[in-house]
Amino acid sequence: MSKKIIRRTPVDYSHLPPHLPAIIKQVYAARAVKSASELELKVNNLHGVTELASSLMGINTACELLYQALINKTHIIIVGDFDADGATSTALMMTAFNLFGSTHHNFIVPNRFEYGYGLTPEIVDIAASQGAQLLITVDNGISCIAGVKRAKDLGMQVIVTDHHLPGHSLPNADAIVNPNQVGCTFPSKSLAGVGVAFYVMLALRKYCREQNYFSEYHIPEPNIAQLLDLVALGTVADVVSLDGNNRILVEQGLKRIRAGQTRPGIQALIEIANKNQQRLVASDFGFALGPRINAAGRLDDMAYGINCLLASDLSSARVMAAELDDLNKARREIEQGMQGEAERVLSSLNFDAFNFNETSTAKDNKADFPSAIALYQKDWHQGVIGIVAGRLKEKFHRPCIVFANGSDDEVNDEQSREIKGSARSIPGLHIRDLLEHIDSQHPGLILKFGGHAMAAGLSIKQCDFTRFQTLFDQLASQWLKPEDLQSIILSDGALPVENLNLDFAELLRDSGPWGQNFPEPLFDDTFTLIQQRIVGEKHLKVVVQKSSNGGNQVFDGIAFNIDINAWPNTQATQVHLAYRLDVNEFRGKRSVQLMIENITAV
Repeated sequence: MSKKIIRRTPVDYSHLPPHLPAIIKQVYAARAVKSASELELKVNNLHGVTELASSLMGINTACELLYQALINKTHIIIVGDFDADGATSTALMMTAFNLFGSTHHNFIVPNRFEYGYGLTPEIVDIAASQGAQLLITVDNGISCIAGVKRAKDLGMQVIVTDHHLPGHSLPNADAIVNPNQVGCTFPSKSLAGVGVAFYVMLALRKYCREQNYFSEYHIPEPNIAQLLDLVALGTVADVVSLDGNNRILVEQGLKRIRAGQTRPGIQALIEIANKNQQRLVASDFGFALGPRINAAGRLDDMAYGINCLLASDLSSARVMAAELDDLNKARREIEQGMQGEAERVLSSLNFDAFNFNETSTAKDNKADFPSAIALYQKDWHQGVIGIVAGRLKEKFHRPCIVFANGSDDEVNDEQSREIKGSARSIPGLHIRDLLEHIDSQHPGLILKFGGHAMAAGLSIKQCDFTRFQTLFDQLASQWLKPEDLQSIILSDGALPVENLNLDFAELLRDSGPWGQNFPEPLFDDTFTLIQQRIVGEKHLKVVVQKSSNGGNQVFDGIAFNIDINAWPNTQATQVHLAYRLDVNEFRGKRSVQLMIENITAV
């Protein structure tokens, strides 16, 4: 589908530090940076412990329970989630309890293929069989009403730490710590699950200090900052909004990693991904480290990923990182196959306007184009449907839900089989709100659901798929405006040729961290096309030229996952590029590279 490039409207940046280049100040101002203080990403600028007691609802009660658990040597079991946020949250809690002197804690992560998401009654029973007395959820729990009830019925205490949006009813936990629960006044609503876990441990240290716990039990007071590498990784990998608070968490975690102050598991993941630890950037968490951890939960058991993060030495961490790398390669193969099948299914549905050639607009009739996509195939892999939904959403700029069979594969009756869907949305449509609306208007159609504005999960009966598919598209058509369905690239404008150099590219890198809702600067301009070729089956490598002061400068560029039916284009001599300025490292040599987001022949 064709993409429209819109340049950001210039805004006033006079309030920003005068020593910054004008381009950098314009970039910051366009991302709503209101003062110089927002650029000071220091630990002491975090929403701090002193305000936690009054603003982060439930944290006082959670600290009291955890303190009693520590002094009474209560058996604590952490219940995690099977994504990178859940893995880092679990590893953070495990590490923190070690620092607090606990020897009676362990973790469980539900296998998505057997138990599904969160604290289910079945997981509670497993925890009970392991002698659990206190359960603490990380990155889940806010919707686990039945699981919490089961735990309470068995005499356990339950602390829920989560960041997902709550439903109308809350679980009957002993304490709930979630910045998004009604009545919580904590300023940063965008914390990832690992961010919430970090704040719980930060508050627990303060509480224990006030109770003289460390001096009485001869335990060194822990440095909670040593957990920030995990916080940074989980925050970026979970694609939460990088508000000011999250940017501090990520920047501080990155600083520790670059300085060599990171755990063996993260170091091993950096190595296997062929990244430079001293020059690591936030996007490396999202595109290199996070997917390798996620692969464990998608294809096998997230315990692999957690144990890698908990590894005590680099040698064992490298072995586990290599296993995660192999899983990630297998995940990519499955994903590519499923995406191809999904596109063939879509092309067979006879939508007149469906057109997989992104450069062609001859049949681009938006009136006939579906507003939302829901697909199901019984042999699709449950662990990869979220990624495929995201790929389809990016390609067609439509909210998308991809379904696969649930864990009851032996059920042959369509009336009984449960299928699980993973949803990804576009700006303009809050996917969880849409699912909640369908659930309220058509009770029983959705068995369970949860999520955020841009991503969600749900379960329905296989026999209800066609009905759900129709309702999903109809409601999306009502909620979305025509302009929402146009794929738009926001550009920071044309970058002067004198800034297309290594020094400025490094300055842009250092001006981050960049991420969700604080996007990396993107520029657009017209270049002369000198060379073009396909590499790696579907990536376009180009050499382009730009005139400058009577001379010409030449730049390398790469566009990933290009439409190979349209490129290489032997007729093209001039191209308009939307690109990010990046630093390419190869065999010790560093050079400027254009990371091409969109390419159009002029």
